[in-house]
Amino acid sequence: MNYEQLIAPNAQVMRPSGIRRFFDLAADMPHCISLGVGEPDFKTPWSVRDAGIRSLEQGRTKYTANAGLKELRAEICRYLERRFDLHYKVEQTLVTVGGSEAIDLAIRALVQPGDEVIIPEPCFVCYEPITQLTGGVPVHIPTRAEDGFRLTAAQLQAALTPRTKLVIFPYPNNPTGAVMETGDLKAIAEVLRGTNVMVLSDEIYSELTYGLERHVSFASLPGMAERTIVVNGFSKSYAMTGWRLGYAAGPEPIIEIMTKIHQSCIMSAPTTSQYAAITALRQCDDQIEMMRDEYNRRRRYVVKALNEMGLTCFEPRGAFYVFPSIQVSGLSSEEFCERLLHEKEVAIIPGDAFGASGEGYARISYAYSVEHLQTAMHRIRAFLQENGWLKA
Repeated sequence: MNYEQLIAPNAQVMRPSGIRRFFDLAADMPHCISLGVGEPDFKTPWSVRDAGIRSLEQGRTKYTANAGLKELRAEICRYLERRFDLHYKVEQTLVTVGGSEAIDLAIRALVQPGDEVIIPEPCFVCYEPITQLTGGVPVHIPTRAEDGFRLTAAQLQAALTPRTKLVIFPYPNNPTGAVMETGDLKAIAEVLRGTNVMVLSDEIYSELTYGLERHVSFASLPGMAERTIVVNGFSKSYAMTGWRLGYAAGPEPIIEIMTKIHQSCIMSAPTTSQYAAITALRQCDDQIEMMRDEYNRRRRYVVKALNEMGLTCFEPRGAFYVFPSIQVSGLSSEEFCERLLHEKEVAIIPGDAFGASGEGYARISYAYSVEHLQTAMHRIRAFLQENGWLKA
């Protein structure tokens, strides 16, 4: 069999995840400190776990409606209004297998071969390969530390063409921790106003912001809801990564198409997870606040430690990542992370795993205990010192 001829070319050229590669390497090192995966170290709140257990005890193990339990979708609408001033009807929501499926469905519902998809970088790893699978053309916009890793209105304006179909809006940002404030959002909205361009606003980290202004959804701006698909989920806010549950909210005609694709490919999201998520939305606002406060404490510690070492670190205002520059070493991001892994058994992710503009940086997750982080910072300091890179 000639498998090279059989495999679809768009699938053949997909980049494997740089995040998972380092995760797999670290898994074979029993004493490795891994700061590579964006997964909360908190347990899912007990009330949520209990709701899942009770749903199983009650025999609620059948398929739900394709779009998700109506009770859950109604609760999602109430949550979005309560927390972010977003106003959706049940018919404008779709429950998915994690936020990643919602991203996939949105891109497949909109993008045709030749359509351009604007992707600010550095960013989460899935946007480009999904765009390529549809035959779309990724248009990368490199953001800069000097701009707070924010997409600027001028950059967006310069990237728009008659073929632009979709803008990915990945804020709060993975891997940089950047956020977009109200003024930034309004400037972007003015560029898009009057165009026929859609926005995919990936807001999975919307509850994890650190500053005076809480997260503002792009869809909450005047006239922007009609062109925005909001993607969110339960993994980060409620420490429910393994439950695999997310959702999309947006214009009803687009949600209908996304639901049709979801029907054929997935059927419905996990039933147990859906019942548990209803409890999360109704009862766990206080758990969100507790986890956010703890992440903020870790964030301040890691940023201070890295800057004191000379790994210049932009102050992240969202998510649970820092994105320090490793240029003092003179190594590429890949070389730096591989040497740190083998010499000190600390796993972090090369910045170029998140796009070419991430070269010269590395991503470190602080979704780990303070003790775990302290051990890692001591090892990184020793690594820099032994190689002559430690700030004097």
